[in-house]
Amino acid sequence: MTSETQFVDATLAGSLLGLTENVDQFTEAAVDSRHFVIAFVGMAFEARIAAGPGVLVFTRNARRELAATAANAARQGYRGIISFGVAGGLAAHLRAGDWVVASSVVEAQGPIPTDAAWSRRLLDAIGEAHYAPILGVDTPVAEPTTKHELHRTSGAAAVDMESHIVARLAAAHGLAFTALRVIVDPVERMIPPAALVGMGPDSRADTTAILRDLIARPAQLPLLARVTWDAFIARSAMQRVRRLLGPHFALVDLPSAAAADEELTPALRPIAPA
Repeated sequence: MTSETQFVDATLAGSLLGLTENVDQFTEAAVDSRHFVIAFVGMAFEARIAAGPGVLVFTRNARRELAATAANAARQGYRGIISFGVAGGLAAHLRAGDWVVASSVVEAQGPIPTDAAWSRRLLDAIGEAHYAPILGVDTPVAEPTTKHELHRTSGAAAVDMESHIVARLAAAHGLAFTALRVIVDPVERMIPPAALVGMGPDSRADTTAILRDLIARPAQLPLLARVTWDAFIARSAMQRVRRLLGPHFALVDLPSAAAADEELTPALRPIAPA
């Protein structure tokens, strides 16, 4: 995540929890006879959770392949694209394990609204998810002061490194899109340097780099342990919700986007900036 905590978060979940699967096996997830959904995630452990019938999963290091697939998505039978995985919290009330369904994705050119019907389905399925903007960035956001400032300036409740990519591709190729993210580090949680240096270029975490940094700066170990526990909570939440959503990430037999938007109650509409 650019100013984002998600790639950091995924590093912790992948490296410190021993989730360092080979990414290649997820870039073509098993699908049924009809392809419906493309899922874009940051790390290999997220890809493993996202995979399922009717879903083709790409990790962040496969952006070129993702773009090529999105360009021909309609012809190949895909109806939508989802950004799925962990995110950093920007809103003060969000804790590790809380879900955010994006009402819009905020990026450099401004907010891009998500598909209201699909988002409504996700909100109904999860039950206690927050409906709010998500900020997409290109580099990790580690410091609480930066998170607070991003919330103030963008109004977003969470931040990740994939959702803005999904939003742009969907807009360019006429796909329905949404973002579904679970908080891994709350706004007040500082991401320690060892987590930052452990981000691998192949969507897997560099455990050796993390251990090397811990040896050089052992004082960060308690904070790293706290963040690791948050990552465990987030991963457990991801597994539970992914089972709830079933095939196609609930993108089936959707009503019109306008009708779904009308159904969103005030309590589910985007939260205002603090």
